[in-house]
Amino acid sequence: MTVCLGKKPASWPGVTSCARSAASSSGAVTWKEPRAVCLDPGSEPADAESKPKWSSLTRSLSDRPVGQELQTMRTGQRQNKGMRTRLGCLSHKSDSCSDFTAILPDKPNRALKRLSTEEATRWADSFDVLLSHKCGVAAFRAFLKTEFSEENLEFWLACEEYKKTRSTAKLVSKAHRIFEEFVDVQAPREVNIDFQTREATRKNMEEPSLTCFDQAQGKVHSLMEKDSYPRFLRSKMYLDLLSQSQRRLS
Repeated sequence: MTVCLGKKPASWPGVTSCARSAASSSGAVTWKEPRAVCLDPGSEPADAESKPKWSSLTRSLSDRPVGQELQTMRTGQRQNKGMRTRLGCLSHKSDSCSDFTAILPDKPNRALKRLSTEEATRWADSFDVLLSHKCGVAAFRAFLKTEFSEENLEFWLACEEYKKTRSTAKLVSKAHRIFEEFVDVQAPREVNIDFQTREATRKNMEEPSLTCFDQAQGKVHSLMEKDSYPRFLRSKMYLDLLSQSQRRLS
């Protein structure tokens, strides 16, 4: 940063000695580093000749882009802090039964209030038992949202609904929609499957059938069963649900 002040003023109490000595040879003050200039905002030049130059200097420094950059950095830091706070609140709040019921649709929410301890306990028998129970699916979906992996369950459910299709015309359009949403590379809700399974499913799109997603659906089912399902059973969300159902009985 270079600031030219013209002729060196006779009195300049707001500028340090290192800045005054720099003007001795050429009559101009040049700062290559902003740290070399130390200004006292409360001080002003004593003589009238120096006041216009002082005002020009302070106005020039205040208009520098570095001030805008610092403001942008501070704004970005506040936004990042706010995002971390919101994510922390989501992780904390959604790990309890009372909070996760608030994000469920009305019908599953009402059904959960009537959920018996026996029904909730049966969810731990097997993953398929959990998936066969509407409230179990709703609770498991809410848990997956806290882990940002609900696309796995949504894909599995979409495949189950797809198998009920009877119209050939609808079968083709549904197959391509599911593939583009969940299976294709960089899909909006891409599921975690291996390359071979993805390519095999892609080939099945040439002539879609009711079984064209079976391999991919099986991989996702196995992933949820071995990974997400055990964590769900250990989660505070599920344990709170069991506790609440037991209290209703007592």
